Amino acid sequence: MLTLLSNMSLTAAFALFSVCAVVIGIIGTRLARIVDDLADRTGLGEAIAGAVLLGMATSLSGIVVSVSSAWTDKPELAMSNALGGIAVQTLFLTIADMVYRRANLEHAAASLGNLIQGALLLCLLSLLLLGRFTPEWTFWQVHPITPLLFIAYLFGLKLVKNAQTRPMWSPTRTHETREDQPDESPGKLTLVRLWLLFVGLALTIGITGWLLERSATVIAAETGLSQAAVGVLLTSIVTSLPELVTTVAAVRRGALTLAVAGIIGGNAFDTLFAAASDVAYRGGSIYHVIPDQVMLWVALAVLMTGVLMLGLLHRQEQGPGRIGFESMVIIGLYLAGIAILMVN
Repeated sequence: MLTLLSNMSLTAAFALFSVCAVVIGIIGTRLARIVDDLADRTGLGEAIAGAVLLGMATSLSGIVVSVSSAWTDKPELAMSNALGGIAVQTLFLTIADMVYRRANLEHAAASLGNLIQGALLLCLLSLLLLGRFTPEWTFWQVHPITPLLFIAYLFGLKLVKNAQTRPMWSPTRTHETREDQPDESPGKLTLVRLWLLFVGLALTIGITGWLLERSATVIAAETGLSQAAVGVLLTSIVTSLPELVTTVAAVRRGALTLAVAGIIGGNAFDTLFAAASDVAYRGGSIYHVIPDQVMLWVALAVLMTGVLMLGLLHRQEQGPGRIGFESMVIIGLYLAGIAILMVN
């Protein structure tokens, strides 16, 4: 099987790539409804469910691509997929902002939990930058920044949970604010079946991600594109399709907190791609072998997240084109990143 996938033609690779993209998109549509139901039935709330369940499930295909790439000695593809995915997913939030026509999405989905997750994401991205500039020390081929990423992520989730149960402040309510309110109708599926469906769809996304990585490797080899370019322009976008589909689906269901939490929480989870890739990479610290092109996307992700948090704090009700100013800036930053990547 591995030999067959490695030796496939460019046409077959593009065909497999396209099929994987369609499968990921279809599965992502169902995930939004299932996670929204689990958030209500388990009492987790949309902020935690979006950050952990939706963020983890929709990120499985991406983490499979990054870890398998690192294991097969392709660190550029591993890290560009992980970090390029954060930028793409932040861009997808602007699409959800366009879909929600009543008001700016960041205004309507005001949530303390989402702000904490945004701050957590900035901390995790900063740790990635520190990993690049610290000494190249490793323990069992793992850099010290890697366990710190896992610890910081878990601590951040604890803060989000505390904010949900014992909030110290809350955003001002307006006529456009949509708070996390559990659905009063219990739904037809039992809680056990909901969990089984969730696990099944998540595993399917993971397997699809592995096939996606195989096809992306062939495309990179046959077209002459660098691993960084393939990671940013191809795999990061396709493996992020579940985030786009589930975010738009959540907005249409009126689960606005879930929509924003799924993106920000998914981005925070995506930083663990880098940590997992460092564990899988056997050539030492993966942070010290990634090129400047990939580190560009870390810097862009920090800037885009900062702009998003400004939007969540400012809460502009309506902006140009009926979207918030933060959406317009994020689109501009992403396009600038693509231009810099193509020039270099």
